[in-house]
Amino acid sequence: MSTLYDCSDPESRQAGLNRAASTVRGGGLVVLPTDTVYGIGADAFDPEAVRALLSAKGRGPDMPVPVLVGSWQTVDGLVMSVPRQARALIEAFWPGGLSLVLPQAPSLSWDLGETRGTVNLRMPLHPVALDLLREVGPMAVSSANTTGNPPAATAQQAREQLGESVSVYLDGGPTGEPVASTIVDLTGDQPRVLREGAVSRAELAEELGVEPVSGD
Repeated sequence: MSTLYDCSDPESRQAGLNRAASTVRGGGLVVLPTDTVYGIGADAFDPEAVRALLSAKGRGPDMPVPVLVGSWQTVDGLVMSVPRQARALIEAFWPGGLSLVLPQAPSLSWDLGETRGTVNLRMPLHPVALDLLREVGPMAVSSANTTGNPPAATAQQAREQLGESVSVYLDGGPTGEPVASTIVDLTGDQPRVLREGAVSRAELAEELGVEPVSGD
């Protein structure tokens, strides 16, 4: 049976984080608040847990799951290298609403879907999410909704869609107007904006020193 923890109450928050951490380590699913929308998360290095996440959403591996991290330093162990442009964007916008697509480290034994050797990384600006990520390490996290439905802006909205497929719901209050993260692909010769969201093109251009191009 799933349990919802009110993270505005310190005792409930700590109990929820403890339960969420043990659930993630045991291959289960949790819902957590982020600075954009609520997310459904699993251990990024547990392929069965990631498949369960996709199944809960009603989604296939053709739409790979992004990875959330709890610190800048975590990125170094997940990618082949961190180019200068990535460092500049991380320093400017992390934690926050910017996702970076980079070539993943070939030694990693994870299965996030059809990633073509890349990984989509973000560090969220939310204390509950950061506390959990720093406890359990990188998590595969997708928006907490079933395919075809709007992303959840509250833990209760997530629970209405995902139900008992998720063991733990961490309620960090409403996220406000749901705004997706901006996704920038840094795997090619020039930065490409795959999705514009919380960080504008103008802000990206200011940090990069070049206007990013559009691309899928």
